[in-house]
Amino acid sequence: MPEAAQAQIRVTLPDGSVREVDPGVTIQQVAYEIGEGLGKATVGGRLDGESETRDLRSPLSGDCALQIVTANSEAGHEVIRHSAAHIMADAICRLWPDAKLAIGPAIDDGFYYDIDLEHRIGPDDLPKIEAEMAKVIDADTPFHRSAVDRDEKLAKARNENDIYKSELLEGLDSGEEVTFYTHGEGSFEDLCRGPHVPSTGYVKAFNVMRVAGAYWRGDEKNKMLQRIYGTAWWSKKDLKQYLTRLEEARKRDHRKLGRELRLFMINSDVAPASPFFLPKGATLYNTLQDYIRDLYVRFGYDEVITPQVFNVSLWHASGHYEHYKENMYFTDVEGAECAVKPMNCPGHTLIYSSELRSYRDLPIRIADFGRLHRYERSGVTHGLTRVRTFAQDDGHIFCSPKQIQGEITSLIEMFTEVYQVFRFDDLKICLSTRPEDSVGDDGIWEKAEAALTEALEGNDVAFDINEGDGAFYGPKIDFVVLDAIGREWQLGTIQLDFNLPDRFGLTYIDQEGQEQRPVMIHRAILGSLERFIGILIEHTGGAFPFWVAPVQARIITIADDHVEYGREVVKRFQDEGFRVESDFSNAKTGAKIRDARLQRVPYRLVVGGREMENGTVAVKEHPDTDLGTLGVEEVIALFREKERKKE
Repeated sequence: MPEAAQAQIRVTLPDGSVREVDPGVTIQQVAYEIGEGLGKATVGGRLDGESETRDLRSPLSGDCALQIVTANSEAGHEVIRHSAAHIMADAICRLWPDAKLAIGPAIDDGFYYDIDLEHRIGPDDLPKIEAEMAKVIDADTPFHRSAVDRDEKLAKARNENDIYKSELLEGLDSGEEVTFYTHGEGSFEDLCRGPHVPSTGYVKAFNVMRVAGAYWRGDEKNKMLQRIYGTAWWSKKDLKQYLTRLEEARKRDHRKLGRELRLFMINSDVAPASPFFLPKGATLYNTLQDYIRDLYVRFGYDEVITPQVFNVSLWHASGHYEHYKENMYFTDVEGAECAVKPMNCPGHTLIYSSELRSYRDLPIRIADFGRLHRYERSGVTHGLTRVRTFAQDDGHIFCSPKQIQGEITSLIEMFTEVYQVFRFDDLKICLSTRPEDSVGDDGIWEKAEAALTEALEGNDVAFDINEGDGAFYGPKIDFVVLDAIGREWQLGTIQLDFNLPDRFGLTYIDQEGQEQRPVMIHRAILGSLERFIGILIEHTGGAFPFWVAPVQARIITIADDHVEYGREVVKRFQDEGFRVESDFSNAKTGAKIRDARLQRVPYRLVVGGREMENGTVAVKEHPDTDLGTLGVEEVIALFREKERKKE
C-alpha cells in the first residue's frame, strides 16, 4: 500500500490567520505563498515569539507561530548588515589574499570585521574595499548554508593554519554540528550561525566607514587586529539619511564642543577617563545640582554626605564584592582592605540603621551627590558619557511594602517633569528583569517584579520588557529619552530592592509593635551628572536653554567710549543674579558678535552711543534673532520669565 501523506502543519501569522503547509516548507516559501512582494522582501523569520531571527531557508517541522522578518525592518537590517560583513570580508580577501579572518558581527547601525593582515588598511583603502564589495554584490550569488561536523572543520582549519577559526571551533563541543555560509559559487566560506539574505544582491546600500584596532577576543594579551567598520541599509535613501544623522552627530560631539565652549578637559596621562570641569562647565554642573536640590524640597528628600572609602566588609555584606568587584578600586588603610565606593546605597543603609525606625517615619527619602569611582576599561571609556569618576543625583527611599505604589507614582511624576524641562519629549520606559548574576531567592524577585509591573500599569504607563537587564539585587524601571537627532539614551532608573534591606537587617516597628523589613527603592533621574552633561551638549548642540546656560548673556561694546556704560550694565545684571560676561576688547564689533554666537551665548547685548544715551541695549538672541533695542529693565524682566519657565 502507498505510504500515507504526512499531515500538514499549522502556521499562525501575527494577524491571527492560519496557513496549513507541508512539513519542511521554508520560511521564505511561506512568505511567497502570502504574496510575491513579501517573498522578495523576506530575509528571515521568528518562531513562537523568540527574539532570534532564523534563516529564511529554515524548514518548518511542526505547528508554530511565525513572524516574517522583512528587509526594511529593524531585525531585517541586522540580517543585511551581517551579510554585508561577509561581503566585506570577501572583498578584503580578494584585495589582500594573505588576510586572516577573525569575527564579523552586525552591530547597532552597522557591522565590522576583525582582520589579521600585514598591510595596514588606511583611509585610502576604504574606497577600494567598497569597489570590490560592489563587484561581489553585482554578481548576486546566493548565500548557501551548510551544516558540517565540527571535528572535520577543525582539522581543516588547523591544516590551513587558520588560527582564529581553529580557536572558535575548539570552543564548541566535539562532534557538534556547526554551520558555514558560502557565497560567490563557494569561493568564500565562513563559520557562521546566520541568518543571511538570499543573495549578495540584497545588500543595496552600504558604506565602509573607518578602521580601528581591536584585540582578538577583547583580550589585551592577544594580538591586535584591524577592525573595519561599515554600515548597510535596505535602501540608498535610508543610507543617505543615516549618513546625514552621523554628520550631525559629529557636529554635536560633546568632546569637540566641550573643548570649543571651554566646558571641560580630559588629561589621559595623569587622570584617565576622569574629566576636569573648567569654570563654565563647573557652573553648568552646579546649576544642574541646584535644580535637582529644588526638586528634593518639593518631593520630600533629605540630602546627606557619605564617606568615599569603606572597609570591604561593607561590600561583602552588600554583595558588591562578589558581583561587582572587577569595577571597583581597592586600597589598603592601616592593613585593612578598603574600597572606594562605586555607589551610595550601602552607605545609606548604614544611615537608616543608625537609629530605631517606626512606621510613622516611613517613607524615608535620602539623596546624595557623593563622588563615585568605577573602573571602566580603557576600551569603553568615552568623553563624559563613560568615565571613571562621577556624581549621580542619587537617592534611596526606605518604605513599607504598602507604600511602594505611591512612591513609584511620585517618582514617575518627578522624572517626567525633569525630562520635559530639558525638552526630551520622546520617552520610552522599560521594565528590566532578573539577570543571571543576581542575589536573592526566586520568591523575592517575583514579588519585586510584580510590584513594579503593578505600579506601571496602575499609572497607565506603556512599557517594554528588557529580559535579564535588571540590577544584581533587584528589577528596575529604566527611562530612555530620544535626543534631537533621534538617538536613544537611558537616563533615569527606579530599582526595587528587597535584598539589601534583608542583607543589612534593616527593620522598622509596625503598628502592632512588631519588627518588619522595609523595602528599598534606588533611584536616579539624570543619572551620572557627567554623562548627562555630555548628552545635554549633544542634544542642544551646545546651545543650552537660557536657565541652565553657563553664560546667559554677553555685553559687547562698540567702542572704548562705551566701556564705562558697559560695566554698569554688567553690574546691573549680576546684581539680579544673572550669569553675564563682557567683551570690551578693541576687536571689531562684528567679530565680537560672531565670537559670542560661536560660543552659543543665549543673548548678545550690544551697547554703543545711542544705547548709552537712552539706558538701553541692542538685543540679539541666539542664533540670529534681532529683538531690537530694549531698556535694561525690560531685558531683566525677559530673563526672569525665561528662568521661571525653564526656557
